[in-house]
Amino acid sequence: MSTIKTQGWGRYPTIEARVLEARDVPQARELLIQAGDSPLIARGNGRSYGDSALAGTLLASRYLDHFIDFDTRQGLLTCAAGATLDALLKLIVPKGWFLPVVPGTRFVCVGGAIASDIHGKNHHRDGCFSEFVDSLDLMLADGTTVSCSRTENGDLFHATCGGMGLTGMILSARLRLLAIKSASLEQTTVVAPSLNAVMDAFESHQNAHYSVAWLDCMAGGRDTGRSLLYLGEHSEQGRLIPHGEPRLSVPFSTPGMLLNTMTMGAFNRLYFAMGQRGKAVRQLHYGPFFFPLDGISHWNRLYGGRGFLQYQFVVPTEGARAAITAVLGKVQAQGKGSFLSVLKKMGKANQNLLSFPMDGYTLTLDFKFQRSLMPLLDELDAIVLDHGGRLYLAKDARMSKKVFRASYPHWETFMEIRHRVDPRGVFGSLQSQRLGLSGEAA
Repeated sequence: MSTIKTQGWGRYPTIEARVLEARDVPQARELLIQAGDSPLIARGNGRSYGDSALAGTLLASRYLDHFIDFDTRQGLLTCAAGATLDALLKLIVPKGWFLPVVPGTRFVCVGGAIASDIHGKNHHRDGCFSEFVDSLDLMLADGTTVSCSRTENGDLFHATCGGMGLTGMILSARLRLLAIKSASLEQTTVVAPSLNAVMDAFESHQNAHYSVAWLDCMAGGRDTGRSLLYLGEHSEQGRLIPHGEPRLSVPFSTPGMLLNTMTMGAFNRLYFAMGQRGKAVRQLHYGPFFFPLDGISHWNRLYGGRGFLQYQFVVPTEGARAAITAVLGKVQAQGKGSFLSVLKKMGKANQNLLSFPMDGYTLTLDFKFQRSLMPLLDELDAIVLDHGGRLYLAKDARMSKKVFRASYPHWETFMEIRHRVDPRGVFGSLQSQRLGLSGEAA
């Protein structure tokens, strides 16, 4: 079988991989067994940013995208793992239901959402996507299928949610939904002139259903961390109309030189000024509130042909102000600003062994790929570790084994479970090899 060039959403790294496409579960089992002991990873819609869904062999789940059962009275949906959140929302919104947790894009698949244990703008009150997964079916390395929930194969359930596809191939899941009366939200914008101001605003609005801040990572001095904090509540006014399709598209990779300190600084100043002049309270559709970048197809091409790295970390509340201030200072000193810098308040950690969130704050930064970026990210890693934080596996493309093991305290327990269900190490990715998660239990 021929190989094709494959990337994550960040377009770094790029590898040659053979892709095995299953049309149904029996074929997926057959392809898995035929692949033998060569490391492979299940891959859905390819929206992980780094190399967590990259391997020499990819077992594609995008065609396993059917709906199995939808109880419109109870708000319970069972679907195959390849179904995207985009497809789910188109089905459930007209019936008065919504996904309780969504990330910044609707183009991730259910299997990927579970494997990454994604979070949204409401983690401070509702937790991760896995909180609303009642059960899932998992195909193990030997081709057998097991059902997992908090009460059945519970240890495997907590290893699979957030386990980056290393325990097996997620086939389907049963999800609990959120009842809504409208597809609109009431959005309130809070202008915060500094990092201290926006973090104080997060604390004072901790009862908001949704909260997220755009942060100007280029502003220094007393303006460091100035932000626009967006608060959201589901509206009772408006129709149950699902989102539309993207209206714009980036047709080719733009020259990387267009992203520089001058252009990023100008964009950040303009965006903050527009936020200051805009309406403080307005009603808008869920699409632009939750998925603003989904309105532009292939927006990742804006970072140039070499791609970009998204750096997302979380640190505990008590040291968050110092850690984020230090990170912003390092970024500004190196002239490596980001167009998209997002700050969110997180809630308590869950029981999943490799889940990212913890009670604290998470900051996300986008950097166009340059070799000179790597030493800076190593310095940021040190700041994050010094403050008791960690990096998000779904965004990672270069974290070291040392940093991973220092920040994910349950990795050894995860490896024990992984080795039990996959003793030959059939499931593996570039990321798992780099982080020391592909071998036998330590």
